[in-house]
Amino acid sequence: MASQLLQQVRIINPLTKTDQVADVLIEDGYIKSVNQKISDIPNDASIYDCQSLILGPGLVDLYSHSGEPGFEERETVASFLKAACAGGFTRVTLLPNTSPSIDNPAVVAQLQQLHKNSNLNSLSNPSSLPLLNIWGAITKDVKGEKMTELADLKNAGTVGFADGDALNNLALVRRVLEYLQPLRKPAAFWCCDRNISADGIMREGADSIQWGLPGNPSASETSAIAALLELVANTFTPIHIMRVSTARSVELIEDAKAKGLPVTASTTWMHLLLDTSSVKTYHTALNLEPPLGNPKDMMALRQGVRQGILDAIAIDHSPFTYEEKTVAFAQAPPGAIGLELALPLLWQNLVETGEFTALELWKALSINPAECLKQSQSNILVGEKAELTLFNPQETWKVESKNLHSLSNNTLWFGEELTGKVVRIWC
Repeated sequence: MASQLLQQVRIINPLTKTDQVADVLIEDGYIKSVNQKISDIPNDASIYDCQSLILGPGLVDLYSHSGEPGFEERETVASFLKAACAGGFTRVTLLPNTSPSIDNPAVVAQLQQLHKNSNLNSLSNPSSLPLLNIWGAITKDVKGEKMTELADLKNAGTVGFADGDALNNLALVRRVLEYLQPLRKPAAFWCCDRNISADGIMREGADSIQWGLPGNPSASETSAIAALLELVANTFTPIHIMRVSTARSVELIEDAKAKGLPVTASTTWMHLLLDTSSVKTYHTALNLEPPLGNPKDMMALRQGVRQGILDAIAIDHSPFTYEEKTVAFAQAPPGAIGLELALPLLWQNLVETGEFTALELWKALSINPAECLKQSQSNILVGEKAELTLFNPQETWKVESKNLHSLSNNTLWFGEELTGKVVRIWC
């Protein structure tokens, strides 16, 4: 493998809490040197002028969806990985909502083989294949009332357990928490009481009344989180709370952490950028689960990430075809793509505005999600493996089919010009 010298690149290193400009030499997939100026350059080195570019640890996505198996017209594993690579992600984690679902070792093996066979030759650096983590399903029947063989899924190589949908049977959740204890694998839960959310499709409040859409009260989330935290207090099984979307949820998680409960939590990138006021466009890419929060919710989520109450920012990439999304807002399946869009939009709206520091954002997108998965993330130090993302915050590009690697384009920003693009990744 040829050497690469990145000259005068801005290095954002959340592990050492440093933000500096230096030269970085990468040889054979490892960081050979980091210095203010590197003069001892190997003969085979490719030299890149990286002034104004940003180098950080590879981004890690906690949970997202692929269409394959079952819905290959939405996304294949190969297109999913291409989108991840183009978006700066060196590790991605698939939710089990496929068809068949990831509830047995055979499906895990199928996805692992698809990952191994993925062809990324259309990318500028095809040798960089993101690591594919796989969540094993917690339940295996349509009603979500029967537990999978958790130990078998662990032995098949899953990173942990999640359903990607809400589990409202608290007796089953308690039993799951008890079974999970000896497995020592992460378990992620999305908290939503379907009896309370009913047919609500946007967060209840003044905007839902104004836009004439059924409201989903915040209590559908907060009551479910409170119940789950009570079970965790009883079993002391570590959990991760997915898709946090309300201000009250942040308070509940902060209180749980203060009491020493083994809890981590995440919100999604779109819930940090948008609130219910955006729904006035009735753009079906804004039909999400959980729905976008009210303005105070969005601000509380941002503050929760900055303070570390919410450990990570997840992408929750959810591809759907044009036909599936070209319907009335209430009839559209919830979800939007995001792997290729999240970093530039978060950077421009949170870092460039001064609300987040570069270190705060990068930490929530890289080392923190890795820790939630009980994985370690490489440091930008001599001798470490090069798991890196190189980002140009000033490059502009248009969000259109020819520039997207995802097979789907269900996003609010389709057709718009964005500022900020990933140059390449090292895996």
